[in-house]
Amino acid sequence: MADALMTLSGLTYRYPGGSEPVIRGLDLTIHEGEAMGLIAPNGSGKTTLFHLIMGLLKPQTGVITAFGQEVRGEKGFREVRRRVGLLFQDADDQLFSPTVIEDVAFGPMNLGMGRDEAREKAREVLATLGLFGYEDRITFRLSGGEKRMVSLATVLAMEPDVLLLDEPTTGLDRETGKRLISVLRDSPVARLVISHDFDFLEQVTTGIYSLVRGTVVMDDGLHLHQHAHVHRHGESVHHH
Repeated sequence: MADALMTLSGLTYRYPGGSEPVIRGLDLTIHEGEAMGLIAPNGSGKTTLFHLIMGLLKPQTGVITAFGQEVRGEKGFREVRRRVGLLFQDADDQLFSPTVIEDVAFGPMNLGMGRDEAREKAREVLATLGLFGYEDRITFRLSGGEKRMVSLATVLAMEPDVLLLDEPTTGLDRETGKRLISVLRDSPVARLVISHDFDFLEQVTTGIYSLVRGTVVMDDGLHLHQHAHVHRHGESVHHH
């Protein structure tokens, strides 16, 4: 097994005022080059897990180790955010600059890259995602699918060591979805992907897990085959 990039040990999180933890004693390790899928019903804590990894929420118990160091306090999470790219579930939470090029170049500039170099990097990433010519488009006027892909470009432009993708196919048409699959399959970057799309997960991950009663388990009840369906006999229900 490749080296561990991130390890979560005994994480527990309860929403303020909640009677039961949504994350309960959770253990998870993300290894270099690993592509993991995560599927579970809405409200099971998948997005909360991503926010805990990024330090946007603080667990009541547990330890996060990232890149060989136990993460402590805001200073530690700044390093996590530098090396882990989070694609938010809602693209409007990720985009804030007037134009596409400004949004995509912001991350590299924040990491110390010069303005011209950052904008060139942004153009390269946009072209890779099929967004050549979008540089001067007004961000808030983009379609939902276009915003989704620009959001992904803002993450990829920072050249992260780990990708956390929260429902990345939301709002994408078939052709754009195929482009996203191609980009992810060609990427060596370790990733944890939340999605309700079984077929998508089959193509961009090597193992699928469920979030069951607040902890991550290997989804042995998920049976994937090469036809366009997934038959589910375990925790997560798939409707035909």
